[in-house]
Amino acid sequence: MLTIRKRLGMADMERLLDKAAKLIRRARAVVALTGAGISVESGIPAFRGTQGLWEKYDPMEYAHIDALRAHPEKVWRMLRELQQIVEGARPNPAHLSLARMEQLGFLRAIITQNIDHLHQDAGSRYVIEFHGSGHKLACLSCGERIPRHLVDLSSIPPRCFCGGILKPDVVFFGEPIPWRALIQAQEESKNCDVMLVVGTSAVVAPACDMPYLAKDRGARIIEVNTEETPLTRTITDIFLQGSAGTILPKLVAILETMV
Repeated sequence: MLTIRKRLGMADMERLLDKAAKLIRRARAVVALTGAGISVESGIPAFRGTQGLWEKYDPMEYAHIDALRAHPEKVWRMLRELQQIVEGARPNPAHLSLARMEQLGFLRAIITQNIDHLHQDAGSRYVIEFHGSGHKLACLSCGERIPRHLVDLSSIPPRCFCGGILKPDVVFFGEPIPWRALIQAQEESKNCDVMLVVGTSAVVAPACDMPYLAKDRGARIIEVNTEETPLTRTITDIFLQGSAGTILPKLVAILETMV
């Protein structure tokens, strides 16, 4: 296993980047799994960590479906704050790099835990939104889904045409993963021979199971994270430690020489 146990020098990092690029170049199918860390450089806070959203808001108090049903105005104050941050965010070099990898034919799909739509905004075409999308709101009463831009959030909680309370069309605690996204993610994980894991803590199930599904089928795991995760010392083959916005453009630059 080629891992970084400490901050490496430039030559060591270049060596690992070259090895990662060669793995990707030889692969039949490469799939990326991305988490909140990839969007931090776009100004969207991660959920965990010292600067994470859950340090400010108790997830069971603000992000559980039962909390939304019981206290919709309170929960929507947090949701509106997050919505404003997401709407002002733009793809960073990491998102753009993954889109470029797809254009070059080196990336088949992205499985993302994020709800910010930044992969699609960057140009990625096949994105499996594991936890749903903030671009739509769903009615808790009738199930109607309404594009976010058609809903006025000046008065909260927003309501459906039927009078029911609307929620972002994303997975809250206490809700299941959308079955179609789960099946697609499992199939892509089982059928890839390289998985690129970027900016995820790898502790939230069932998303964190995807690298293990890939590994069980013989895939190589390339991990890009600022810190080690439960994957790093267990199934990761190459650990590129650092920000995704710095590392992925360098990886793509090498891949572009291999086209």
